[in-house]
Amino acid sequence: MHVTVRDNNVDQALKALKKKMQREGVFREMKLRRSYEKPSERRAREKAEAVRRSRKLERKRIEREGF
Repeated sequence: MHVTVRDNNVDQALKALKKKMQREGVFREMKLRRSYEKPSERRAREKAEAVRRSRKLERKRIEREGF
């Protein structure tokens, strides 16, 4: 990941870096890797996330189509 500092403005570069890291999911990944997660728990979490994602997409589709 690369961020350029313009006009010695480190605060702006740091803000851009944090935004990029958030989009890439780095913070979320670090939080998940703080402690060991059993494979069965990982599968359950990933399945729940997939269900959540699909429900969200379905809500957005229904809202967009006006049902």
